[in-house]
Amino acid sequence: MAMRAYFLSCKSLEFCQSRRLKFLRTSNRTLNVLRKFADDRPAVILGIETSCDDTGCGIVDATGKILSEVINSQHLTHLKHGGIIPTIASNMHRQQITTVCEDALRSANLKLRDIDAIATTTKPGLALSLAVGNTFGKYLSRIGNKPYIPIHHMEAHALTVRMVEKIDLPYLVLLVSGGHSLLAIVENVDKFYTLGTTLDNAPGEVFDKVARRLKLANIPEFSHMSGGQAIESAASKATDPTKFVFEPVMMRKRDCQFTFSGMLNRTLKYISKQEKELDVDGSTVIPDVYNLCAALQISAVRHMCHRTQRAMEFINNMNLISQDKRTLVVSGGVACNNFLAKALEIVCLEKGFKFVRTPPRLCNDNGVMIAWNGMERWMANAGVIRDRDEIEMVTVEKKVPLGESWIERVQDAGIKCKLVKLKALLD
Repeated sequence: MAMRAYFLSCKSLEFCQSRRLKFLRTSNRTLNVLRKFADDRPAVILGIETSCDDTGCGIVDATGKILSEVINSQHLTHLKHGGIIPTIASNMHRQQITTVCEDALRSANLKLRDIDAIATTTKPGLALSLAVGNTFGKYLSRIGNKPYIPIHHMEAHALTVRMVEKIDLPYLVLLVSGGHSLLAIVENVDKFYTLGTTLDNAPGEVFDKVARRLKLANIPEFSHMSGGQAIESAASKATDPTKFVFEPVMMRKRDCQFTFSGMLNRTLKYISKQEKELDVDGSTVIPDVYNLCAALQISAVRHMCHRTQRAMEFINNMNLISQDKRTLVVSGGVACNNFLAKALEIVCLEKGFKFVRTPPRLCNDNGVMIAWNGMERWMANAGVIRDRDEIEMVTVEKKVPLGESWIERVQDAGIKCKLVKLKALLD
């Protein structure tokens, strides 16, 4: 407006035109310099994660370099309540998100103007928590005049490994966490085919509930661990992991669906039985706690391996991925479980798949995986929103599937397979 007023106030039209041409030439030179700079440097994406109980912000560039990562964990707060309370989680996100993002920028020695786009988890997850991240992400997009990239939480988990290791598309991914359990084919950055998902509980959810029921937090060495970490650590101390019997589940179902509710109910019955028979109450832990944790872990891992093998058989029979590029990626919070990783390695070796585990530090919810998913979309120009009105219309979704469902297609195929034996894990 100031420049326009200047032109209008000039008494000489010729003078005005001369000044205008000089201004345009200077502006063009400046734009060319900026374009060259932009072309020479890798793109930089800021990612925000608030799908559950951790407030995360990560900044990455197009080379896969993590420029900074900041996370505020609510774990100890929710541990006191025996589970995640959505209202408490959202309030804590609201209190911490500004500081977390400012610290991430400061740690990377960057300003908002240096960021190319803002990526934020908008689905699926706790609605109240997602809303905090989405609101703040759109705010940063607005004040910085940056493109906005809404991110599907599970897609981010599935693609994170590509930030640290070259993996050709397509590939098979097993996503296991406190809220999800699914198998999918990753075709490209915005095309996924779900082969199977959980019919009830997720494995991480089962581990968390059992850890609370077993009162593992009352044992000092487990007191600051998540439920899954405590179960795995307790299981490693077992002297007789076969003492408690868990029957294999869904053995006659020729698909890739999961179920963990039966394991949860059987475990709870075992706990109640020992408490009653041995008069255990209050803060006391049952005597066979380690053996029970081991039995549960073995049952859950065997089930995940069996369903994963069926997904591999489906891919092989349908020739969906070339033989020399067949890869299994495991990601999500439960992927941190080393017992599961060893079992999946056995299955991959038998079935001719390369096994790749997302680095454990990137398996749990974090801002880096959101930033990287944003980067994948930025480079593919897929799902990057630049129109301000469209950005403001972005909303969150509590429940949403991952890509296109191929569950019925797998069921119709009726894949038969001789299951890989995992007895070596007990040796």
